[in-house]
Amino acid sequence: MWDQYKKTFLGMQVVILMVTAGMYLVLSREVPLVATFFVTLQIAAVLGAYWGDRLRKRVRGTLG
Repeated sequence: MWDQYKKTFLGMQVVILMVTAGMYLVLSREVPLVATFFVTLQIAAVLGAYWGDRLRKRVRGTLG
């Protein structure tokens, strides 16, 4: 899983930063709301890497 996360880390962090900054500037200037959204996106990035790794292994036939 960590290989998948490392592979997508930089791109995901740039997107998360842009979305979070956009949310702060355009939609809401409430820091707690934006911080919660940021943390949610970080958790989603880790879970997405885990899921992507499982899918890759399943396609290759190395998982159950």
